[in-house]
Amino acid sequence: MELAKLSDMTKLHQAVAIGDCNTVKKILKKGLCDPNYKDVDWNDRTPLHWAAIKGHVEVMLLLIEYGARPCLVTDVGWTPVHFAAESGHLNVLKTLHALHAAVDAPDFFGDTPKRIAQIYGQKACVAFLEKAELECSNHRLIATQKGLPLDQHDEEWGDKKRELELSLPSTSKNTNKKKNKKGPCSTRANITKWRRK
Repeated sequence: MELAKLSDMTKLHQAVAIGDCNTVKKILKKGLCDPNYKDVDWNDRTPLHWAAIKGHVEVMLLLIEYGARPCLVTDVGWTPVHFAAESGHLNVLKTLHALHAAVDAPDFFGDTPKRIAQIYGQKACVAFLEKAELECSNHRLIATQKGLPLDQHDEEWGDKKRELELSLPSTSKNTNKKKNKKGPCSTRANITKWRRK
């Protein structure tokens, strides 16, 4: 990517974050910026992630008009829906759901947007997502049966997720070490001896 384009991309992310719809539109109209560009300095957030974080529905719709994809994820698998749920932006959740975004997509740790809303105490979002998850699942099923295309997966996520999994300490090795080590309380007899002391 050329330096000018990268510079404009940074401007796009910034304009989205502050909700400057006019500047966002000007940048996108130039055609130099990919609205799906992931900013590695901000954990692979796209402009759409920033619109969801900040609750800028008008900017979000403009980005989608220019090709932004709601299914793209950050470095830990968060979609714009996760960020809207965390921040309590019910209007953003409703808009993304109306556009058939995957409101039930789990992140790297298995947390769905509904779980994120629960963690952050966003009760209105939790109530909405309980209903929306079922509707999303039904829409996916019907679309699959009819052979309709769905844009609910980030193609890069599978590789990135495997890379993350490989970078974590292996749980099976730790489990085996625990099983093989006999501590002072590993048997009933040892527990009894320990209690007597």
